[in-house]
Amino acid sequence: MTDPDLLYSEEEEALRAALRGLLADRCDPAAVIARAESDTPHDPRLWKDLTDGMGLAGLLVPEERGGQGATHREAAVVLEELGRAVAPVPFLTSAVVATEALLACDDAGDLVEDLAAGRRIGALAVALNATAGGTVRTVHVDGGTLRGELTGIADAAVADVLLVPGDDGGLHAVDAADATVTPQPSLDLTRPLATVTLDGAPARRIGAAEPAVRRALRSAAGLLASEQLGLADWSLTETVRYLKDRKQFNRPVGGFQALKHRLAQLWLEVVSLRAAARAAADALATGHDTEVAVAVAQAYAAPVAVRAAEEALQLHGGIGMTWEHPVHLYLKRAKADSIAYGTAGAHRAALAELVDLRAP
Repeated sequence: MTDPDLLYSEEEEALRAALRGLLADRCDPAAVIARAESDTPHDPRLWKDLTDGMGLAGLLVPEERGGQGATHREAAVVLEELGRAVAPVPFLTSAVVATEALLACDDAGDLVEDLAAGRRIGALAVALNATAGGTVRTVHVDGGTLRGELTGIADAAVADVLLVPGDDGGLHAVDAADATVTPQPSLDLTRPLATVTLDGAPARRIGAAEPAVRRALRSAAGLLASEQLGLADWSLTETVRYLKDRKQFNRPVGGFQALKHRLAQLWLEVVSLRAAARAAADALATGHDTEVAVAVAQAYAAPVAVRAAEEALQLHGGIGMTWEHPVHLYLKRAKADSIAYGTAGAHRAALAELVDLRAP
C-alpha cells in the first residue's frame, strides 16, 4: 500500500478558489449574522448557487446516478471553505450524511438523484451527537407508517425528506411535510437543531438502517474535521491580520512577544490539524485504514478548533466580544462541532480499541 498523498491536487485547489470567490461574494459575515438573528438562518440562494451552479450536492454520488463522481477529498475541500465562512447551508447534513446513507441502501430509488441535483434536501434523523457504531434512537414501525419522536436532528427544518431508523431494523424515507419539525435551542445559530415528531407518517423502507447509519456517521466524523480546519484557519488568519493592524503604545499589538508565542503555538496546532483532516479525507476516499484515520482526526480536531476560536475572540479584545463581529459564530460552531458525531474523548477511546492500546 502506498503512503497517502495529503497535498492538494490542482483540481482541488481550483475548486477551493472558485468556492472561496463565491462565498466572498454571497456569504459575507454581516449577511450570516443577519440571518442568524432571523427565524430562517439557512441561505436558500447560496444553496442554489452551490447545487445548481457548481453541482456540489452530488460530489459523492457516482456519475451514473446523476452525481459528480468525485471523492471525499473534494468534499473535504468544500467543507474547509464552508467552515471558513460558517456558511448556513446543509452541505454536511444533506450532501454528505444523508447522501452516504442513501448510497448504502438498495432501494433508495430516485432519492439519490434528487439530492445530487439539489432538487431535494435530505436529513438523516439521527441526533447530531451520535457516533458510528453507537446506539441510535429509533421510531416504531406500524405497517407503512412511523410513530415516535427524535431529537437533536441537524438541518431538519429545511429538509424535504427525512431518513428515519425504525425499530424493525430498516431505514425509512419520510416526506418532511408528513412530520412535525419543532426547532430546538441550539448554540450554533448557523446549523439549527430540531425535534422530529412522527404520528402515523407514511414511510417507505429503503434499506437496512445499521450499515447505512454507520457509513453516514463515519463519513460525517471524518469530513467534519475539514470543517473544523476551516474554522481554525479563519480564526488564526483573522487574528494575525487584526494584531498586525491594531496598535498599542504606538506599536502593532502583534509585535508583543507573549502574543507571538500564542500565535506560533496555534499555527503549529492548525498545521497538524490540516494533516489529520487530509489523512481522514484520503482514507475515506481510498478505503485504507478509514476507522483509524477518522478517529485520529476527530480526537485532535475539536480541541484545536475550539481553542483557535477562543484565542480569536480573546485577542480581538473588546470588538471580539460584540455581536457585530463574526468571531462568536465561529466559536459557537466550533463548540457545537466538538460534540457532533462523537466527542474527542469518544474518538480517543475508539482509537485505543482499534490499535489495542486500551487503558488498564
